[in-house]
Amino acid sequence: MPRHLPVRTTAGPVIADPRVHELSNRRKAGVLVICCTALLLVGIDITIVNVALPSIGRSLHSPVSGLQWTVDSYTLVMGSFLILSGSTADQVGRRRVFVLGMATFALGSLLCSLAPNLPSLAAFRMLQAVGGSMLNPVALSIVTNTFTDPRQRAQAIGIWGSVFGISIALGPVLGGVLVGSAGWRSIFWINVPVALVGIALTLRFVPESPARRVRSFDPVGQVLIVAFLAALTYGIIEAPSGGWTSPRIVTAFVVAGVALAGLGLYEPRRAEPLINLRFFRSPPFSGAVAISMAVAVSLGGFLFLNTLYLQDSHGLSALQAGLDTLPLALTAVACAPLSGRVVARRGPRLPALVVGIGLASGGLVLTQVTATTPFAWLFAAYVALGIAIGTVNAPITTAAVSGMPRDQAGVAAGITSTVRQVGQTLGVAVLGAIVASSVNDHAAVDLAIAAHAGWWILVGCGVVVFGLSLASTSTRALAAGRRVIAELDPST
Repeated sequence: MPRHLPVRTTAGPVIADPRVHELSNRRKAGVLVICCTALLLVGIDITIVNVALPSIGRSLHSPVSGLQWTVDSYTLVMGSFLILSGSTADQVGRRRVFVLGMATFALGSLLCSLAPNLPSLAAFRMLQAVGGSMLNPVALSIVTNTFTDPRQRAQAIGIWGSVFGISIALGPVLGGVLVGSAGWRSIFWINVPVALVGIALTLRFVPESPARRVRSFDPVGQVLIVAFLAALTYGIIEAPSGGWTSPRIVTAFVVAGVALAGLGLYEPRRAEPLINLRFFRSPPFSGAVAISMAVAVSLGGFLFLNTLYLQDSHGLSALQAGLDTLPLALTAVACAPLSGRVVARRGPRLPALVVGIGLASGGLVLTQVTATTPFAWLFAAYVALGIAIGTVNAPITTAAVSGMPRDQAGVAAGITSTVRQVGQTLGVAVLGAIVASSVNDHAAVDLAIAAHAGWWILVGCGVVVFGLSLASTSTRALAAGRRVIAELDPST
């Protein structure tokens, strides 16, 4: 099929030629594969770095808080710019922003492999994150605009979710092999050729698809988002060593509170805000966002603590730790497409309830672990968590993206992706802070015991997800969601 160029309206903004949506099923499948490649890159980078943390700590002489920043410098910056990237893609073209994101991610990865110390590694991880922020929400909005049929879209999102499970599976094992054979720097090398191939395929096969209407830039909103996330994360990570009541920690939390209040006051007054707070008047959308946050907190905290637990308490190598987490990853891979099919046929309620049960069950099992816990016990926890992680993407993404006007798909995807990144950042920060506080207060405490409080947080998140799933998918909630959609896009 020939490629069609965007056309200009008399008003000036670029809109997509409608023929770009007349894609064959084969071409659509190709677009999905390319977009999933971006998710694979970003997902592997998170899990592969977690496996390498002990090695990075020894090499760069880093404390636990430094290792937290190795992870959170990435997720924090990505979370801060996801909404902006999604909005920009809606304006100037999704393919254009997607390609730029791939190139930036590759450059950041190359620089990370050359980092001489921890501060430079964190800085290059931030550059990586800027590129990553242009990948996930933009790729998801491309998928949303490519698969216009609701059933096909739900199935495509199910495949999307399975790729996330694959990234969890590949990251620890691949990271263990690379760290054990070539050192921790090698985990960043593999991103470069994959990104370059992704750029070439995107330019060849993915049609351009900017939104029908260009939205204005919101610099104040963007600054407030960055200030809120940066101050909150800094305060949580540094509080165990600096003291929760120390001036700099209190100042960080005050800045975060002021920035959050500023967002609540400023954004509703803009004609075209960076975050359209009316989205959150839809119970299915706001429920999906809250569920996504709870699951992301659980996942981020689990990946961080579990890596340290297996390698420090159990004395496993990076490769052995990666292999031990395979039950979680393989379960997630198996559950993701099944979840997509269930959502397409029966709606999001049942899969969302399963997510809550899986999180609570897995966390409850982990609250009993010690330094000598046999693998069979851990296996049960990993399978339960794998069910939750593999099942969650289809219901929450379908609810969040399908319920919004298609010309705002990038913004809607950016919000849900932002929540995921913020959740993972907070998961690492909060659970890491709990462990760091326990170790600082009780020098002889075992890390496995110190992590128990963190595992109880997973249990609590599971209970919250279960309750939100019931509330946000009720008949009344769905009807309220349809009214909000009609207000946002009267043409629906």
